[in-house]
Amino acid sequence: MHTFKKEERLCNKRLLKKLFTSGSSFLVYPFRVVHMPEATSDHYPVQVVVAVPKRKFKKAVDRNLLKRRIREAYRLHKDTHLYPVLTRNDTRIILSLSYIGNEIADYKIIEKKLLTVLKHLHKAYDREDN
Repeated sequence: MHTFKKEERLCNKRLLKKLFTSGSSFLVYPFRVVHMPEATSDHYPVQVVVAVPKRKFKKAVDRNLLKRRIREAYRLHKDTHLYPVLTRNDTRIILSLSYIGNEIADYKIIEKKLLTVLKHLHKAYDREDN
């Protein structure tokens, strides 16, 4: 199930506003992660938005490159690190991955840090049911 379909992307402006006003956040450089439980789509336990600031990366080519790398790393590792705990606990979450680094990171670095983010989320939502 290494897919990243439209239903997994967070596009609803009402949910985005709610996420950024009342969501929990943590930092794993170069990511700022905001998350919160929310009753969303039945098929996918997570809806995610990936953001790269225009202030730090003026060229759209650079922003798009970073977003592609982040989405690819997320797509490959969500099934093994995040989805099992959420489906086991019957939890749905909305998630924002904001890139706050100052330079364009290699895919290997992004993948390594995103794995740390997913493990942190795994612990956070596994702990809630205990």
